[in-house]
Amino acid sequence: MPSQSDLFHRLHSGPAPLILVNAWDAASARVIERAGASAIATTSAGIAWSLGYADGERMPADELVAACARIRRVSRVPLSVDLERGYGDSTQAVRDVAAALIDLGVAGINIEDGTRPGTRELAPPDVLCERIAAIRALDARFFINARTDTHIVPWDDPAARFEETLRRATLCAAAGADGIFVPGLSSPEEIEGLSRAVALPVNVYAGYAGAPTAESLARAGARRISLGCGPLQAALGLVGQLASEAFARGRFDAMDERMLSVGELNALFSPAA
Repeated sequence: MPSQSDLFHRLHSGPAPLILVNAWDAASARVIERAGASAIATTSAGIAWSLGYADGERMPADELVAACARIRRVSRVPLSVDLERGYGDSTQAVRDVAAALIDLGVAGINIEDGTRPGTRELAPPDVLCERIAAIRALDARFFINARTDTHIVPWDDPAARFEETLRRATLCAAAGADGIFVPGLSSPEEIEGLSRAVALPVNVYAGYAGAPTAESLARAGARRISLGCGPLQAALGLVGQLASEAFARGRFDAMDERMLSVGELNALFSPAA
């Protein structure tokens, strides 16, 4: 029987790109799965906010692992975890967090280069590559999606930015990455150029207002589309809307129109679900 990681690998080579609607807890994961997800990915920001922390590795690693354990306990499809920069100050510490996730049966991770602390300057790629190689040594099939923030930090020269994206993708692939994730990469021409230049499936971010359609991103060459913290931002926006409606107007229309029944939600966690 194929492992969860094997299944997750296959989802990146289908006729259509893998669309990941990111979850932040067990309930959101099951709702997303019920809607037809073939895999679940976490949002690091969403998990942090749901646990009372700001985004950016401010929650302890053990709380991240515990949240993922709850999602993994109830999910039937492959799970990928957003590990940010690794939740550790050393390669060994990052490797230990990844090992804990592998022990849970997680299919893969995102791990990123990010920026130097307190700056908007990209961190050098060697740290990320060292961590990718260490995690790869744990499990040959564990899906490592390497993220680079080249399209998030400021650049004066778009051509130089693209070349640096390509350079980092190439280094990550050599270190053992299975995919490349470039948040902020939205130009069809650049998506196509990166997809042609690297052998790894290209992951793009679509968790923002006015994002291109999945069809148009697929035409450009994207093999994976992530919504990140967008679903939780939308859900919390709705909570704010229905609260304001209740306080200001004494009405509950926004809640009544969208809510799932208690029976539907309980059924998500029944043994036969």
